[in-house]
Parts: sequence; structure tokens; C-alpha cells
Amino acid sequence: MRFGPVPLHEAEGAILAHSVRAGKTRLRKGMVLDGAALAGLAEAGITEVIAARLDPEDLHEDQAAERLAAALVPDQRAARLDLTRAFTGRVNLVAACPGVAVMDVAALTALNAVNPMITLATLPPFQQVGAGQMVGTVKIISYGVPGGDVARAAALGRGAIRLAPVIHGRVSLIVTEIPGGAGDKGRAAIQGRVAALGMELCEVVMVPHRVADLAAAVVASVGDMVLILTGSATSDPHDVAPEAVRRAGGTVERFGMPVDPGNLLFLGALDGRPVIGLPGCARSPALNGADWVLARVACGIDVSHADIAGMGVGGLLKEIPTRPMPRARRG
Repeated sequence: MRFGPVPLHEAEGAILAHSVRAGKTRLRKGMVLDGAALAGLAEAGITEVIAARLDPEDLHEDQAAERLAAALVPDQRAARLDLTRAFTGRVNLVAACPGVAVMDVAALTALNAVNPMITLATLPPFQQVGAGQMVGTVKIISYGVPGGDVARAAALGRGAIRLAPVIHGRVSLIVTEIPGGAGDKGRAAIQGRVAALGMELCEVVMVPHRVADLAAAVVASVGDMVLILTGSATSDPHDVAPEAVRRAGGTVERFGMPVDPGNLLFLGALDGRPVIGLPGCARSPALNGADWVLARVACGIDVSHADIAGMGVGGLLKEIPTRPMPRARRG
């Protein structure tokens, strides 16, 4: 692509780089100059314009953006992503339903290294999104780019981004009570989290903070997923809540996570249903580590020890002012 000053007699078919006023008419940047536009410029006494002229091997910005987006999402229905129409070299990738963004980070990084004028910006991997939320945006910065570069970027990024939809429909919340405790405080915040993922909070069960009572409630729960919120903080892998899951016949795969707020989360399973022990900070609607795990589990994405360990970098989240034990002493 050639860019710079162009005499009017050579400018037909060129792309106007900057808006220009010709008499009462304003010619906007990005328009392809035709005979009528050039005549208007000449009548206004303008002899040259700043313009981009595509070479034979170049693709127009919109065409390049469309080709790259189509490669990234070759099957929109399967990927649960909608593509917008190209405009000013941009195509947005939009979530068709609630879910979690899943991507091949190495492939997308390689795509962005092909040509600085060919770009893709995305949400962080495993970010929770709602229907209609943008997951990524393709942007061709210049008015045209070499077709060969677009082909290379498209090959690197083919099928490298998708949305994992929610697969669990119904959620049971079991809350344990202690004398003078919080009771069911936090129900609304947890209801909001569940609803944001398009799931139903099908029951809220209150039980005493004892292993036997909690184990019985876990066995009797009817949801596809079980959330446990304890009246007293879970402080050990063999504390009441994890031990109750085991007594119910389930397993506990992980206790504790390097995300703050959210350290006291545990993750388990019972008869193929995921069980999440929520940290006390889940009573607040503010973001905490449980949100990251809940979204992935809701979408059927395995959460391993390595996954949780990797959440520590970037896992120092905003402090929740209402926490009983804040990070720093208040003076």
C-alpha cells in the first residue's frame, strides 16, 4: 500500500486518509474517491489529497477484517460467537449466550505478530461473559494490508477462539448456620452470580454447621451443581464442609486458592456433580476467586490444581471493605 500526498488527477480509486471539506460538502476519511468527489475537490481549489492506494496484492481493510474473523470463527453456531459486519476495518466477535471465553493463546499471539497492521484484541482467557458481550475485536489499522499477511494470520488463528456455554442448569445452595452467625446473608449475591450465568438457583437449604447435617443435605440436594456456604470459615481440608462432602460419598480435589479475596474455596464432586465450597467473601457481589472457578465449572471446563495455582498471578483482587479480617489493619 502506498500512502501520502496524491495529485487529484491520480487519485481516482484512492482511499481518502483525512476528512476534507470541498465547498459545502464534507468528504469523510476512508471513502473511495470517485469522479464526482474529485470534481468537487477541484472546484474547491484543492489540488492534492492525503490518500492510500492499494497495490494489487493488498486487501481493503474491511475485506481483510472479514477474512480474518471468518477464520477465527469458521462455525459461528458451534463457537457460540456472532460476527458483526466489517466497518472501518473492524469486526467484533460477540457472545451468543452466557459462557466463558476459551482461546488458544499461543496461536492468537502468533497471529498478532504477523503484521502490526493486523490485530486481534480479546478478553482474558476464561473470562465470564453474558449474551451480547464482546469477546474479541479484529481491527485492521491501515486502509489496506497485503493479502499474504492476512492469509498467514488467518491460518495461525483458525478456530482459535470460542465460547464455552453453560452446561449446568440448576444449582443447589446449602448454607450452614452457627449461633450468632450470618445466616443466609449472601443469598442475593449468590443468586446474582447464578443468574448471570443463565442458571437457576433451584433451592436454598439451611442446616446446622455440623458434618452429619451438612452431609445429609448434600446427598439430598437436587441441583446439577452444589454450592456450600458455611457459617464459620473453612480453615482446613478436614474442616466441617470438606469432611461433609467426603461423608456424603463425594471427593474433595482442592482446598485453598492463591486468589484474595477467595482463599478459602474448595472444589469437589459427588456422583458426577460439581461441589464448590464458597469462601465467605462470596456473600458480597464483588469479584472474588470463587467467581473464576464457578464460571469455569458451570461451563464444564475442568479446573485442575495447575489451573488454580496459575490464578495467583493477577489474583490480588480489590479488597472487600466488609470483610471481617481485612488484609491491612485499620488504623
